[in-house]
Amino acid sequence: MPSPAPPSSRHAELLARRRRLLGPSLSLAYRRPLHVVRGAGAYLYDERGRAFLDCVNNVAHVGHCHPAVVRAVAEQTARLNTNTRYLHPTVLDYAERLLATLPDSLSRCYFVCSGSEANELALRLVRAHTGRRDVVVVGGAYHGNTSSLVAMSPYKYRGPGGSGPAPWVHEAAMPDPYRGPYRHGDRDAGRKYAAEVERAAARAAAAGRPVAAFFCEPLLGCGGQIVPPSGYLRRARDAVHAAGGLFVADEVQVGFGRTGSHFWAFDAQGAVPDVLTLGKPIGNGHPLAAVITRADVARSFANGMEYFNSFGGNPASCAAGLAVLEVIEGEGLQDNARRVGETLRRGLLELARRHPLIGDVRGMGLFLGLELVRDRTTLEPAAAEAAEVVERMKERGVLLSTDGPLHNVIKIKPPLVVSAADADLLLNELDAVLAELPPA
Repeated sequence: MPSPAPPSSRHAELLARRRRLLGPSLSLAYRRPLHVVRGAGAYLYDERGRAFLDCVNNVAHVGHCHPAVVRAVAEQTARLNTNTRYLHPTVLDYAERLLATLPDSLSRCYFVCSGSEANELALRLVRAHTGRRDVVVVGGAYHGNTSSLVAMSPYKYRGPGGSGPAPWVHEAAMPDPYRGPYRHGDRDAGRKYAAEVERAAARAAAAGRPVAAFFCEPLLGCGGQIVPPSGYLRRARDAVHAAGGLFVADEVQVGFGRTGSHFWAFDAQGAVPDVLTLGKPIGNGHPLAAVITRADVARSFANGMEYFNSFGGNPASCAAGLAVLEVIEGEGLQDNARRVGETLRRGLLELARRHPLIGDVRGMGLFLGLELVRDRTTLEPAAAEAAEVVERMKERGVLLSTDGPLHNVIKIKPPLVVSAADADLLLNELDAVLAELPPA
């Protein structure tokens, strides 16, 4: 393995200042944190000019510092940047362009600044429409950092510092076909996992707490890059509809063509939501997010209380969003996600044949996960080994991270501009790192 360069005095100074000035609950990636000074395409560069292939940043969706996005934001900011209490065409142009990618039933937009804001607003929308407060979520889910969203995110409330679910939160089994109760090879797994959602809603109703909504990512991020079994999401949505609730699809991580096969991940399961939340990649790093819903849900929310967001829907943010959509289409990035994702998946499956530490390879397009286990029969999680792989890959110039409730899943979510050559680099370096590790 390449020997890491010693930290510079500037590096040490930044660490000391950070510890003095920022809250200690803000984490840093890697044992020896990177000091990054610029980004371009699929790469980040440190203070020495060394390039790192960024395989974990699903925010810089069309590539770090894409010139079209930078130009759109700079030009709009130089002219005007204000709020939505004034007439301005950019927010309307963006809403029209975004809605054109979606089913007709999703016809009303709210623009906010983060995925957490989007899911918080979605919670308000479903409560206003149904007159109910409770929700169903799946195990391992994460929906945001506000108090309400932490209270309905098992990834947080069952983790360090958590205090368990709130009374209004009802948890169904995570639809994990590798480690869950219904696994690969069970052709009825989708129906069985959807029945877990149905039972959670029924338990809530029996307790006098009928549910307002089912919140779910079409592909689970913090749950460990989980691809639910076929038919799961549509059946779960239908079960919640039968219980009088709505379905909220949280595509904060997985939307905008990342799956390769579909622009929106919910389409892969044939499950059009009642409310859709978007974030992370929507502005390519600019603080932009959105909630899109049905017209009748929007009418229910218009109960006399104004909804206002100081920065949501401002012209500069909407210019960034428009530029992202134009780049995805103009550069064929959804198809690139499909092609490069297929290359990566084939290569990862080949690595799994040679390295028994890899228990499962999963994902769609450029949303991929490797679950590491010490034993493929017992599925004992290899969390320490996963962390070590991430550290060694960073020293080799490839940035990865771990996720999942057991912290043993290596997530691969590069910008959509990643190339076939970049995929080969990742696979070759990962092969070398896995060969270095002692047997589990």
